[in-house]
Amino acid sequence: MIRLAACQYAIELLETWDAYAEHLQALCAEAVHGGAQLLLLPEYAGLVLSGQLPAAQRGDLHGSISGIQPLIPRWLALCEGIAREHGVYLQPGSLPVLDGDGRYRNRAWLFGPEGVLGHQDKLMMTRFEKEQWDISAGSGLKVFETALGRLGILICYDNEFPMLARRLAEQGADLILAPSCTDTEAGYHRVRIGAQARALENQIAVLQSPTVGLAPWSPALDENVGCAGLYVPPDYGMPADGVVAQSSIMSPASSQWLFTLLDIGAVRRVRDVGQVLIRRDWPDQFAL
Repeated sequence: MIRLAACQYAIELLETWDAYAEHLQALCAEAVHGGAQLLLLPEYAGLVLSGQLPAAQRGDLHGSISGIQPLIPRWLALCEGIAREHGVYLQPGSLPVLDGDGRYRNRAWLFGPEGVLGHQDKLMMTRFEKEQWDISAGSGLKVFETALGRLGILICYDNEFPMLARRLAEQGADLILAPSCTDTEAGYHRVRIGAQARALENQIAVLQSPTVGLAPWSPALDENVGCAGLYVPPDYGMPADGVVAQSSIMSPASSQWLFTLLDIGAVRRVRDVGQVLIRRDWPDQFAL
């Protein structure tokens, strides 16, 4: 069994580096004290860094993205330090990163007790990202080998595309981390339904963490709705509805951790002795 913590992350205005660092350290310490071995924060959680910019700049969509770029190395060091200090795996959400080709990409890093394990870029851009933010798609899918199992990351909209999760499953992923940021209930449910479908199709687990709350100071994170949840294939030894755990309140006033246990061994066994063997039978559909 591994103990997971997925955050319903409330977007707060933190106007200094020290305030932000104390906030993130305290939030992660709360999860660690709850016994979590892996901590997941949502898509664009790193954009809270824009609260440290002058009001006019943080209130400008493109200005806020460009303005946080000098803070990213310090943010990475902070996240790595938290993971090392507590001996946990930390996926602190994502943020837009300016690459060497002059394009921004929505990037999620994974940290472990030994330091930085790597990153995964978002591959499918929403209309807002493509048409207004001018954020570009990344490339490639990575499976992270950890002491807890093999992990993959699909950022928000990526969970709505079956072949992305399938590729991770073919590479041996047991658990997909799904950081998300949605501004409507419909958007949240699209990602959640996608997460459940990916768990069903590939007989794996998917952990979702959403942004929540109102942030009128940020044009990027102004409205946020969602629940955290852990989803598995509904089969022998699994919940009948495939929901291991899910937040009871949509968009709480402050950040809340969802703690849950995952038996990766039990999920793997379903692939061999389940009522159905979707993962094995998947290729057969292409012969129809």
